Amino acid sequence: MASVLVVEDDQFVRSALIRHLTEASHTVRSVGTALEALREVAQVGFDVVILDLGLPDLDGSEALKMLRGLSDVPVIVATARDDETEVVRLLNAGADDYLVKPFSVEHLSARLAAVLRRAHGRGGAAGAEALIRVGGLEIDVRRRLAALDGVGLDLTRREFDLLTFLAARPGEVVARRELLAEVWQQSYGDDQTIDVHLSWLRRKLGETAARPRYLHTLRGVGVKLEPPA
Repeated sequence: MASVLVVEDDQFVRSALIRHLTEASHTVRSVGTALEALREVAQVGFDVVILDLGLPDLDGSEALKMLRGLSDVPVIVATARDDETEVVRLLNAGADDYLVKPFSVEHLSARLAAVLRRAHGRGGAAGAEALIRVGGLEIDVRRRLAALDGVGLDLTRREFDLLTFLAARPGEVVARRELLAEVWQQSYGDDQTIDVHLSWLRRKLGETAARPRYLHTLRGVGVKLEPPA
């Protein structure tokens, strides 16, 4: 099934999660602190991380931001707050989904399955083409590989998804709301989430917002990808 990292300092909750996930045929590793979690993610590949926000050594939201600097692995956060402001903050910080404590194992299973489906399905929705070419940019959708002028690009999962979605629509202006819905699987959020990933992507494509080659931002409208003139 999936390889899961459980980040939870409460030993009772941690043991219950490990037992349930193992019974569901997942491979599970667990840690009790944010620093241990960051070390695990840096050294081991996981399909999903379940992150408790009430950790003893570091605020969970800060841990989430640091984790996002290391990997684009899907993260489900566990929080005691369910107000909209908190949910938006966590999603914008990089969470893929959230659970409000206390939660049942059935609820966890449903959220986990949904996150894994989205992670495995990204890229395929961008279009039926297995290979996309725009100028010197080449994207192998099925193998999740991208190259620019014959040189491979080292992209995170989210960067690859964003690039693929835009490249499948060359010259088409895509609204930010559509990017949030299709690439981030979120119905709401702020522009900063998209701007940060566009900035990282531009850097890897060897361009800047001031001197774009492939990625063009139309202020107040959206983003488009087209070959250099």
